[in-house]
Amino acid sequence: MALRIRLARGGAKKRPFYRIIVADSRSPRDGRFIEVLGTYDPMLPSDRSDRVVLKTERVQYWLGVGAQPSDRVAIFCARAGLMTLPERPDQTLKPQPKKKAQARLQAAAAAPAG
Repeated sequence: MALRIRLARGGAKKRPFYRIIVADSRSPRDGRFIEVLGTYDPMLPSDRSDRVVLKTERVQYWLGVGAQPSDRVAIFCARAGLMTLPERPDQTLKPQPKKKAQARLQAAAAAPAG
């Protein structure tokens, strides 16, 4: 059974509130879970201490057992000092100009300004 530490959404429409939970990776986002490890309220300002609340000893236990945190929960745990900040994957090349547009830009840069 692969365990994940992830967010489960609650709250009203356009007023999100998340619980940080441990669940089987195959269970749905808001479905069955094993334990609640904390809360995350994105509506609060980022400088408030109660924006992210974690039960640190339980998070350490589940990380020790082998539960894998989601990307967002890994950032929360790293800020709390429970683990190292994960590496960000390289960004894709999709927003860069295509081959012909790059050639036009190089030609315009090489041409003398006149």
